[in-house]
Amino acid sequence: MKILFLCTANSCRSILCEAVFNHLAPQGMTAFSAGSQPKGQVHPLSLKTLNNAGISTEGLFSKSNDAHENLAPDFVITVCDKAAGEACPVFFGLSVKGHWGLADPSEYHGTQEEIEAAFEATVEQIKTRINAFLALPLSQLSAERLKAELTLIGTL
Repeated sequence: MKILFLCTANSCRSILCEAVFNHLAPQGMTAFSAGSQPKGQVHPLSLKTLNNAGISTEGLFSKSNDAHENLAPDFVITVCDKAAGEACPVFFGLSVKGHWGLADPSEYHGTQEEIEAAFEATVEQIKTRINAFLALPLSQLSAERLKAELTLIGTL
């Protein structure tokens, strides 16, 4: 099973989702991420937060949606408000689509400690959502029901 997390810049939220999903998911499930307007680099605090949480950052890089043109993901989940308003490209085909809006921790204003805490809180929220996703009986749910479950998970 392949899951694609999309965001605008592919430097924070979608990268964090990719790394956390791949850390928590059982063998046979793999996450990828991309952005509609990638920054070209992963935010340093994304990497620091993942490292501090014991989550691998190996292979993470900022990339465009086009990088996954031939991926054929089973699920496509947008994780920021900007991406939610964009149409998923046609090459995502029959994938089940959902939206898990997350506040962008890189836009948080405060002390360095407060900004780092925003990144940590984002990772915790992502863990909660991914654990809920992984608990679903995926093979027993229709595409319609899966989409409804994704919507519910996006409110956690």
